[in-house]
Amino acid sequence: MEKEICKISVASNWLGDEYIFYENHTIKRVYDNHSLNSNKTEWLKPNEISKQSKDKIVKGCPEEFKEQVMQILDYP
Repeated sequence: MEKEICKISVASNWLGDEYIFYENHTIKRVYDNHSLNSNKTEWLKPNEISKQSKDKIVKGCPEEFKEQVMQILDYP
């Protein structure tokens, strides 16, 4: 398993929505559709993430990882 860089939560309500970034530039998303369908996992490519979600991710990213995460996301 690749080494994790950081986890960033972009949840706006009680449903979880978390992006996990890895050193091999892979992105894992763990999220809840609703209370009975939680902890769904998907592996994403940067072009599969909306501009709005990228904005939230970068805003919520710890400063020490921001440059690395922005590079993985191909942001802006």
